[in-house]
Amino acid sequence: MNPVREVFGGFGVLLRGLGIVLRRPRLFLLGALPALVTSLLFLAALITLAVNVTGLVAWATPFAEDWESAWRGLVRGALSLALLAGAVLVMVVAFTTVTLALGSPIYDKIAELVEEELGGAPQAPDEALLASVTRSARQSVGVVLVSLTVTVSAFLLGLVPVVGWMVAPVLTAVAGGWLLGIELTASAFDRRGLLRVRDRRHLMGARRWRVLGFAVPTYFLLAIPFVAVAVFPAATAGGTILARELLPEDPQGHQDPQNPPSPHQTPPGTPRGR
Repeated sequence: MNPVREVFGGFGVLLRGLGIVLRRPRLFLLGALPALVTSLLFLAALITLAVNVTGLVAWATPFAEDWESAWRGLVRGALSLALLAGAVLVMVVAFTTVTLALGSPIYDKIAELVEEELGGAPQAPDEALLASVTRSARQSVGVVLVSLTVTVSAFLLGLVPVVGWMVAPVLTAVAGGWLLGIELTASAFDRRGLLRVRDRRHLMGARRWRVLGFAVPTYFLLAIPFVAVAVFPAATAGGTILARELLPEDPQGHQDPQNPPSPHQTPPGTPRGR
């Protein structure tokens, strides 16, 4: 498959998702609500931390009380900045996961409407609520931890002159977009009984350029404060469309979630031009 065509096709998936939710303004506004709530909660938490950071750092460093004021101020100032920077980093990385968790019923409804519009959606598997919540929480924590590891690694790599400056942003965008794709396709894959993250990775690997064409621009848009509020409903709809495109089809054109393609094979029934 042509990588350039696949990348543009992936971006087109995001635009298709936007078109679907814009045709339902009330659903679009409802889908934007969880992202707005998350943004306001994170902003309030950051302001609270900034107001109290001096006291927190002083409480955590009692050993510095007897130091000279210049050294004490320098160390505590550096720790305060590090604490605030770390908090911002965690918030950026966890934003998507927290928003999806808060708005789970809403985003499931958006995914369901996309499935109905496109047709051919199976019934959701019969999974106990507690088992579903536990599985989703475990997977979300895993994604956040991986995201933090990648982000910190990219930051450290960015300290390397020249090479690090070029490689770190690319690594952050690709890895962050890929992890975002794993989260945004979850609802459609879960509906088809593909409940494990490895199932999603396997199918995404077969069309990695298309996935990145969708996920990387979405990742950058969701990283812009409050722009994410408007992008989230479209990203959810786009993730559902993308998942359907990643699923293989039998010769009659029916999706077969029990027979996912090899990451090195084109899914059966996929036109060669895609």
